[in-house]
Amino acid sequence: MAETGTTGTAGPAKPAGPAGSTPAGAAVVPPGTASSPGTAAPRPTPVGGAAPADALPKGFRSAELGWPELGRIPHPPYRIPLLGDLLGASRHTPVQDSLRYAAELGPIFRRKVFNREFVFVGGAELAADMADETRFAKHVGLGIANLRPVVGDALFTAYNHEPNWQLAHDVLAPGFSREAMAAYHPMMLDVAERLTGHWDAELAAGRAVDVPGDMTKLTLETIARTGFGHDFGSFERARPHPFVTAMVGTLTYAQRLNTVPSPALLRRATRRNEADIAFLNRTVDDLVRARRSAGGGQGDLLDRMLDTAHPSTGERLSALNVRRQVVTFLVAGHETTSGALSFALHYLSLDPDLAARARAEVDRVWGDAAVPGYEQVAKLRLVRRVLDEALRLWPTAPAFAREARADTVLAGEHPVRRGGWALVLTSMLHRDPQVWGPDAERFDPDRFDARAVRARAPHTYKPFGTGARACIGRQFALHEAVLVLGLLLRRYELRPDPAYRLRVTERLTLMPEGLRMRLERRARTPSGSPADDRAGGPAGPPTGDPVGDPLGDPVGGPSDRPGRQGREEPRTPGSAPGCPVRGAGD
Repeated sequence: MAETGTTGTAGPAKPAGPAGSTPAGAAVVPPGTASSPGTAAPRPTPVGGAAPADALPKGFRSAELGWPELGRIPHPPYRIPLLGDLLGASRHTPVQDSLRYAAELGPIFRRKVFNREFVFVGGAELAADMADETRFAKHVGLGIANLRPVVGDALFTAYNHEPNWQLAHDVLAPGFSREAMAAYHPMMLDVAERLTGHWDAELAAGRAVDVPGDMTKLTLETIARTGFGHDFGSFERARPHPFVTAMVGTLTYAQRLNTVPSPALLRRATRRNEADIAFLNRTVDDLVRARRSAGGGQGDLLDRMLDTAHPSTGERLSALNVRRQVVTFLVAGHETTSGALSFALHYLSLDPDLAARARAEVDRVWGDAAVPGYEQVAKLRLVRRVLDEALRLWPTAPAFAREARADTVLAGEHPVRRGGWALVLTSMLHRDPQVWGPDAERFDPDRFDARAVRARAPHTYKPFGTGARACIGRQFALHEAVLVLGLLLRRYELRPDPAYRLRVTERLTLMPEGLRMRLERRARTPSGSPADDRAGGPAGPPTGDPVGDPLGDPVGGPSDRPGRQGREEPRTPGSAPGCPVRGAGD
């Protein structure tokens, strides 16, 4: 589509009138809103047809165009003409720099990089207000817009007015139903067995395992197998698959674009990025061609993309959009989950008592079964809480952007013009001491005990984004991650490197850097139950009630399940459901 070349690095759209006013000839209301600010109800995004005339301008819009009282929002000291707030900042760690500024400047602040001004929001009250779908919508922010040359108008990068988003969402949503998830489960187990085979070999050789590298291999193979019937052979390679290398290259390039005043300064990197994009496209085109030649697969995501018509309009995804969606799922479907697993394993390795509790839960719930059944995964309450807490401290998708549908006032204090936007810094929201307490920096999975969850306000935990554009594959990621953590705890003792200190690398997603750990195989009794786990203590009997995901849904359950906040749940310590929200509206 024509918007594919819009990277978001161009200057702000030129208004016809005062700064931030609507361009000439455009209506004042964006798609999916009414004209009354604060009371608008979203209309369904159109499926097919031309983009609506009232769509907001594309490309980067600096904060002064959308925040009429921008001067009231604090910024770092020592702002430098032309360069902005670069003093003391690193182009390699913008998220972690922003967390540091948040601690100094408060729940809303701004940063300027060259001629671009950004507003960051992380206070719980402000973030909850921006989660109001009647007044705010997804904004394709600068970092995400930089990926549009790679995936165009795919689910993650589409502008709200682009029809292919709703078309693809409606076609693909059944691919994440409970029935579909149950069908993916055996394939997830097969890939996990390849991981444990690799780790057994490393253990036998006396080597520490590369946790982020191996989690990336695992999650890439899982989404490739379950979604597209493809095997990259990641565990049989000494080096990352070229697809992973190209994918990391495009993510890194998108990040670098935010740190230079002009893409012209990255000519060599730009040529490399073009080669990476071409490789990603060739890989996917070959995959699609093979599927068409075979006459179809087993009803996976690729089959849905190729063969399924929209239930209401009969429209199908174009060949170009199929390619874009496949690349999106292969990239987003493994990059974030691998980071979440890596952070969770890091924290488990540092806390032997917590690991023993989680291991005891796995042994009790799964028993002597050679492999867990689909329904047994959702019963790992404590393991799920470990994952939730890892995603709280280090949400691997560290921010999401929201834009005002119409002129409004954020939290009754900050006026925002239509189209004005801010980055909700998820890592900052998840550390708000007003919500998480004075020890918010401490890793504590019991924050996601059911009673603690019910006591928290909505919209305080957002690792998968918010609203209609929240991650479509969240239940897939949660089931996969809990399953893998359970399998690894069942099989190994995790031994951290005493000299390692957590370092976080940023390439649009977050990942532990250089994390390696040593393993020990657990001793097992003749009955098949580990002999060394009973000292960890019981985590309570299973309740049979599936654990909830961060949008009020059970892992692997339907996305339209109503919220569970009104239902009394068992409160056995260590086994209570870990749904980290209060209702379906979150």
